[in-house]
Amino acid sequence: MRRITVWLLSTVAALVLLFSYRTSTMGAGGETGAVATGGATTDSGGDGSGTATGSVAQTRWGPVQVRITVSGGKITDVAAVQVPDGNHRDQEINDYAVPILRQEALAAQSARIDTVSGATVTSDGYRESLQSAIDAAHLR
Repeated sequence: MRRITVWLLSTVAALVLLFSYRTSTMGAGGETGAVATGGATTDSGGDGSGTATGSVAQTRWGPVQVRITVSGGKITDVAAVQVPDGNHRDQEINDYAVPILRQEALAAQSARIDTVSGATVTSDGYRESLQSAIDAAHLR
């Protein structure tokens, strides 16, 4: 009887510790996906050139926002205005993922870009903000 009691208490204590453990990359909330907040802004001339900033996509790990530069109706640059940077791992992931996302966006000339492996949440937010910027720039 004593062994069973000790085993049961040990198991319960281990489960409580296991489920209360928070990793360094866990956000404050448990939500998933991206939710856009704020509107997109543009600064353009009459010739289809200028910049457009996408709305902020609130992701599980933090805000993601991009700004596009347009010239002659084509996206010539994409800059990440905001990416999650709450800890070293966030910075490591985004240092790797953001240049890939930028390159994909420039090649695709749209927000229809692939997710970067290991940076799914950031990729989702990046696409969402990118589409908002494209819409604000009145591109296809």
